Amino acid sequence: MKDLRTISVTVNGTPYSREVETRRTLADFLRLDLKLTGTHLGCEHGACGACTVRVEGEAVRSCLMLAVQTNGKSVATVEGLAKDGKLTPMQNQFWEKHGLQCGFCTPGILMTMTEFLEENPDPTESEVRDALSGNICRCTGYQAIVDAVLATAAQARGEQ
Repeated sequence: MKDLRTISVTVNGTPYSREVETRRTLADFLRLDLKLTGTHLGCEHGACGACTVRVEGEAVRSCLMLAVQTNGKSVATVEGLAKDGKLTPMQNQFWEKHGLQCGFCTPGILMTMTEFLEENPDPTESEVRDALSGNICRCTGYQAIVDAVLATAAQARGEQ
């Protein structure tokens, strides 16, 4: 017998109330129940970072969090970054600096780096690399991602 709970959660500014199985991960809730497929599942044990979303402003691995844990909370996914079809400065820099190739890791990296730049608006290259260490990218070699994050920070400071 399934153990079900009703949760109320706000995702990307939209409130939802859904009945979910208590063991359903946040990643599966977002992808399967809300059809927000930008959150990717790679390793499903928190090591790759592809499933990173923000809960109450904090980057979390949605494969390790249960949907019921978000009851009454706010969740942001990659789909919520662009507003009115306009990409964020970081999304634009990823485009300009070729910070993505296959794109599988990109949503998690964007969510991680968005929080990172809010906390550290003037990072060094070493700090960016350290912040990226929890996100695995098999295509880019990271340099273009680092360049995009540093360019985003410089742009926000008015240096570009």
